[in-house]
Amino acid sequence: MFIQTESTPNPATLKFLPGQTVLETGTADFPTADTASKSPLAQRIFGVDGVTGVFFGNDFVTVVKTEATEWDHIKPAVLGAIMEHFQSGQPVLEGESGDTGHAAHDGPDSAIVDQIKELLDTRVRPAVAQDGGDITFHGFDQGVVFLHMQGACAGCPSSTLTLKMGIENLLRHYIPEVLEVRPVAT
Repeated sequence: MFIQTESTPNPATLKFLPGQTVLETGTADFPTADTASKSPLAQRIFGVDGVTGVFFGNDFVTVVKTEATEWDHIKPAVLGAIMEHFQSGQPVLEGESGDTGHAAHDGPDSAIVDQIKELLDTRVRPAVAQDGGDITFHGFDQGVVFLHMQGACAGCPSSTLTLKMGIENLLRHYIPEVLEVRPVAT
């Protein structure tokens, strides 16, 4: 098994590409070791000293490290944990599939929210997946779109620029009711 790695815009994250499907559908975010109980793969990766977060996409694993840890020191152990997991035959997630993303929204703004979700799915999410992350719809209130950033996007130094200059401008261009985009922490 050959696992490729790619840097991301976030220096604290590295994207690992195992050359096979990680999740059939959706994504899975494990911002702490305590949240990894349903994933044997995430548990193995958190077993590497210095790892603070794990995120799964369709064909990649994004790993977040502490600021004090150097990638040169932990990258071989993370590669080993991923390889060991896929050779073990254990599932990536136990008993469930990945999160398909967006929060539900009913009410008078539902047509606007459907447009927002469509633009996120077709224009934004594929681009941020390339960088090892995901951005999902969290809410819409009085012209403000609330988005949840995961994986490499969470805590990325350029995330504010991505939200304001990229996503906000895109949504405002196509949907006049959108006035602003803000991140949420969940």
